[in-house]
Amino acid sequence: MIHKYKMFGMNIVLDIYSGAVHVVDDCLYDMLDYLLEPFTAEPVCPQFIADELSERYPAGEISESYGEICELVRNGQLFTEDCYEDFAKNWNKQSVVKALCLHIAHDCNLRCKYCFAGTGEYHGARGMMSAETGKKAIDFVIANSGSRKNIEIDYFGGEPLMNFNVVKEITEYAKAEGAKHGKNFRFTVTTNGLLLDEDKKKYINENMSNVVLSIDGRREVNDRMRPRVDGSGTYDSILPKFIDMAESRNQDNYYVRGTFTAYNKDFADDVIHLADLGFKQTSVEPVVAPEDEDYALTEADLPEIFAQYEKLADEYLKRWKNGSRFNFFHFMIDLDQGPCAIKRLSGCGAGHEYLAVAADGDLYPCHQFVGNKDFLMGNVYDGSIDRDICKYFENSNIYTKDKCRSCFAKFYCSGGCSANAFNFNGDINKPYELACEMEKKRVECAIAIEAAKKLG
Repeated sequence: MIHKYKMFGMNIVLDIYSGAVHVVDDCLYDMLDYLLEPFTAEPVCPQFIADELSERYPAGEISESYGEICELVRNGQLFTEDCYEDFAKNWNKQSVVKALCLHIAHDCNLRCKYCFAGTGEYHGARGMMSAETGKKAIDFVIANSGSRKNIEIDYFGGEPLMNFNVVKEITEYAKAEGAKHGKNFRFTVTTNGLLLDEDKKKYINENMSNVVLSIDGRREVNDRMRPRVDGSGTYDSILPKFIDMAESRNQDNYYVRGTFTAYNKDFADDVIHLADLGFKQTSVEPVVAPEDEDYALTEADLPEIFAQYEKLADEYLKRWKNGSRFNFFHFMIDLDQGPCAIKRLSGCGAGHEYLAVAADGDLYPCHQFVGNKDFLMGNVYDGSIDRDICKYFENSNIYTKDKCRSCFAKFYCSGGCSANAFNFNGDINKPYELACEMEKKRVECAIAIEAAKKLG
């Protein structure tokens, strides 16, 4: 299985199962249209292919291109066979919990119009996680992490800084219990920045491996979708704090993270705006919303969105060349090694390796399922966990998703987001197709960027 496309003036060919990426000449690129999979090399180029290409290329070039294809096939770099499906069928995965998303605050000081969490309520009442609940969550993950040493804790909301004393108490408890049980905890906090101050910055920098700073880009874009409770904008208040935070972390181990909607389909300008402000780590994601919302993205928007990703990829590469580099999350791809086979097959681990803990201690497959009682998995106070729900997620992989089988990007997105699949299609094994189309474009851009870098 192969995928081929053109970008930056290059003819790019991706071999899906080996992961090999080839930049080829026009003749070889066109010849691939006539070769069937699985490809069986014949001694000389089949005559019908030579006839088809003869008006565009000389006979010697056709013969040479065919020979190159045969050599790549012999070396396991083109038309390779699927070596993963049998592995997935016989995969008896014994999951352990390795990450928790702690909903420190089911409340927020913003009223973001696209908030999937109902501005912090999560389909319930507003409230704060107690230190006792957070400590029970730490006990739960230690008890359910098996022999795994490294454990991730994400502080999430609502707005976690509204309950920051509890964040600190849980963090100190986790470090102490981790030392007792041979566990190494890594912490991340996501914040809208309104309550960020010097004391909180100092604690975050001393204790958090990563910090996510929520801002949508340009002032008018951010303030339209991310107002305070009273409707006023936030850009001018948070921007200096975010610039200071990024600099205090030496422009590493953080992300400025935004969302683009139908109101800013020119989102490449928002990423570039953030880069111009000096941010080196950016992530701007497409909104996920029902089509009847006026800010929702639809299939009709895809051509414009694709053009924006290409514009951003072009700017990204220009800045890489001139030394004013920045990272864009969706363009970060490793063509030499990349994720292990398990990660490629099953993705983030929601529902079996990664769980969300609501403010009251209830367990859910991930933060986007919180409040959906059909996916209530247990509670940290009694240590219970619904193994049927766990298995439902554990057994899901790219081979249980029919639409993934023929997709060239399946080993890069690992089947996409389970929550989006369920929310739009009622089944975690039926991917949200709008997101699929955007992911395929991002993968093409990311591969083209890396290919261009390697070619200098």
